[in-house]
Amino acid sequence: MSSIKQLSVVLANQIAAGEVVERPASVVKELVENALDAGARQVTVDIEDGGIRLIQVSDDGIGMSREDLPMALLPHATSKIAELSDLEAVATLGFRGEALASISSVARTTLTSKTDEGDIAWCLTAGSAEPRPASRARGTTVEIRDLFYNTPARRKFLRTEKTEFGHIDEALRQQALSRPLIGFELKHNGKTQFSVRAANCDDTRRRRLSQLCNEEFVESALNIDEYGSGLSLRGWVAKPTFSRSRADLQYFFVNGRVVRDRLVSHAIRQAYRDVLFHGRHPAYVLYLELDPSAVDVNVHPTKHEVRFRETRMIHDFLFRSLHRALAETRAGLSAESTGDEAGIDEDSSRAGEAGPDYRSAQPQATVRSEIFKPSQSLFGQPSQSAYNSSTDSPGRFIAEPAPAGRPAEWLELYQNLRTPTEVSSSLESSYAAHESLPLGMALAQVHGVFILAQNSRGLVIVDMHAAHERIIYEGLKQKADAQVELPRQALLVPFSLRLSSLEVAALDEFRSELEAFGLVYTLASAESIVLREVPAVLRRGNHEKLLRGLADDLVQYQQSSRIEALRDRLLSTMACHGSVRANRRLTLDEMNALLRSMEATERSGQCNHGRPTWVQLSMNALDNLFLRGQ
Repeated sequence: MSSIKQLSVVLANQIAAGEVVERPASVVKELVENALDAGARQVTVDIEDGGIRLIQVSDDGIGMSREDLPMALLPHATSKIAELSDLEAVATLGFRGEALASISSVARTTLTSKTDEGDIAWCLTAGSAEPRPASRARGTTVEIRDLFYNTPARRKFLRTEKTEFGHIDEALRQQALSRPLIGFELKHNGKTQFSVRAANCDDTRRRRLSQLCNEEFVESALNIDEYGSGLSLRGWVAKPTFSRSRADLQYFFVNGRVVRDRLVSHAIRQAYRDVLFHGRHPAYVLYLELDPSAVDVNVHPTKHEVRFRETRMIHDFLFRSLHRALAETRAGLSAESTGDEAGIDEDSSRAGEAGPDYRSAQPQATVRSEIFKPSQSLFGQPSQSAYNSSTDSPGRFIAEPAPAGRPAEWLELYQNLRTPTEVSSSLESSYAAHESLPLGMALAQVHGVFILAQNSRGLVIVDMHAAHERIIYEGLKQKADAQVELPRQALLVPFSLRLSSLEVAALDEFRSELEAFGLVYTLASAESIVLREVPAVLRRGNHEKLLRGLADDLVQYQQSSRIEALRDRLLSTMACHGSVRANRRLTLDEMNALLRSMEATERSGQCNHGRPTWVQLSMNALDNLFLRGQ
């Protein structure tokens, strides 16, 4: 007698429900995706007791006919695919035909629907034989009651009402972010939790984004709009100064589908590599569009995971697009995208005058190169302090001539300067001329740590060590990138390492690229390699850890930036030790040279460790500090 038996339909559906229906939020996700596939323009979700007592999703989509209602509750019944070839280019959110059958096996389920062609609506309760007449406008309502009523073991694993509703709220926000042209409303125990209207222009989209995420994210967001190689990337990424302690504000959509993908996360982390503070997480809302045939969504029943056919191309496209956008977050100039940078007030212009157009402000490229010259006092012995406490008159300002190589304008500007109250007309005119620059004109130093500058918006405060560190670091990276190959160091004793055959094959496939970085090795067998040369800058590093990390990256992502990251870490250390230190007194022309270099240097809004290098205080903010006008 055979011991193998076919499972009953009910038991098979409950097993499938274990994958599809993890908690009430999973039900909401599946039902909302069905509504979106049905062409809904408005989706309303009603919840009671965190989704345990009631989940009701209503839409105004195309609806279902009387004949379709019983079919919708059958396992693997769908209108979205018909042939095997349809799986190669899935353009809808749902396609498996598992959700409704799985949900109805663990909850009391009722469908009510009406089409344009039907005279009346029809209602069907799971387990009933025939639909019955009902009343509603075009669209569909799915009512789920008593979730897991027949599987008490599953119900015991549910969390508190507040926790479960929090997951539902997050799931619906993800769907609302994925489809800005569709309105969404969420109610819990009869109270509206959020309601967003359809957004069909940039202004309404930003307002909707601030409602679904938060206002601070929108204020710090950089707009992304990149195209190439059949790929499109749109959306917003937060500036590095806006980061999170948790990875909770990260939304990525592939062809309108919410996904969590390691390849995507890795590319984004690499783009933020040297601008994000340690332990912090970037925030983003990004939309990737590509040919449906280039991505496989049939990976997991929850459809959160996808598999790209050209993983390396996707990774490079994401990394380069975001890397380029973040590179433009240079000090001062980054305020042009949102009108706000570390405290800039959009309404900070005085007497109704509009602020300057920062796009037209051209930093002085000649000054940028000077700050790298080791012959200047900025890298030599500390120059004479601009503020000399040993003078006969307390508070007198001693001006020293500009060092050799400085622009001639600084010589004219600071000659014969005596006290702060004796400001010459040439100084006043120079202030007026330089106020329109993003970081303005230097005024003084505070305790040898911060530079105070004045621009048309108000007061600028600069951390001179952090700013100078970024400037030197970017210069060192440019010089390193200009070399075709990194200098190599031959190992006195070649290093042998055992790896898996898959890892060895991946390393061998990218051998030419790795040799360009100075990593030279030979194959000893199908599962071992012999390392013979390493990049000179990494000669004292942990070679085994480096190789294992490289192999793991190449297997998972078909690329790796570990060597470049290690190189940059060394350059960052060099820049940190080579930059101007605290308590170093700078002359005004040195301060201004530093400001101009910041304006011309990529990523100068943050130091190498992700700390901000500058802060802007608007005139309104200063007025509020002193209660002026109140």
